[in-house]
Amino acid sequence: MTPNDIACSACKRREAVFFRPYSGQRLCKKCFVDSIEVKVRATIARYNMFSFSDKIAVAVSGGKDSLNLLQILAKIEHKRPKASLVALTVDEGIKGYRDEALKLASAECAELGVGHHTVSFKKLFGFTLNELVEKKRHEADVKLTPCAYCGMLRRRALNLAAREICANKLATGHTLDDEAQTVLMNIFRGDIQRLAKEKPVTDKVHPNLVQRVKPFCEIPENESALYAYLKKTRFQAAPCPYAFEALRNDFRAMLNQMETKHAGTKFTIFNTLERLRPVLRSIPSENNYTDCVECGEPSSGGLCKVCQILREMSC
Repeated sequence: MTPNDIACSACKRREAVFFRPYSGQRLCKKCFVDSIEVKVRATIARYNMFSFSDKIAVAVSGGKDSLNLLQILAKIEHKRPKASLVALTVDEGIKGYRDEALKLASAECAELGVGHHTVSFKKLFGFTLNELVEKKRHEADVKLTPCAYCGMLRRRALNLAAREICANKLATGHTLDDEAQTVLMNIFRGDIQRLAKEKPVTDKVHPNLVQRVKPFCEIPENESALYAYLKKTRFQAAPCPYAFEALRNDFRAMLNQMETKHAGTKFTIFNTLERLRPVLRSIPSENNYTDCVECGEPSSGGLCKVCQILREMSC
């Protein structure tokens, strides 16, 4: 290193390439990559996300976060049978967008030696997201955005696919940013029930709902992006064409601005919810899951949201 170079805070030897404002650390490439992997392992241990007998399904969209998660879980699980880790990708049928992601997800799985399953909206529900959006845009009383419809259908698709391969855990690539945004969105809506359900490991509320875990819930999104860059991971960088309509974008922009001015804001929001957990547990749940009267899948009411969408599409 030259006299002007700044040494890594961790190893004290190599040149730092990244500065963490919320911790004051300056890290070289190797120490940064190691720190992400150590953090994910610590999060998994902290919340007891996995046990040795688990069969883990990983939701892989083809974006940076899910591919990073797949790589790290494959590294953690390398001593176990390959069948213990399987990747799932949902093809919503978004023309000109999802095709690239499917190729990238498939290529990464092949390189890691991880089984890869794809489930499509068209085969599962009889229509693509594009077709659903086109129909809804001609209706005057539509209140939900494409992302809201997609979210409900994706959750069903992933749950069905995870059950089909006999997985008992479904790992998603939700980052710290995703979690902090969701917390604020639920607070602004006054939705205490959803706020209480927002957890790194979901509760077991129904035998047909595969338990979900979020090993990346303490990894900031910008650090996930840098991890993918340093690992030379090929991922889909283009945003979904429907993403600009989502309310989440406003909370993302607000949180990023706060984080720039007050480093650590996202961690503060995440940790505040964790400290409130004992209080939230005392709130009576309104989501006593039963079986949908039409499809038999878990539902918080008589008719599940997915079947409501299917009825609307058939009209």
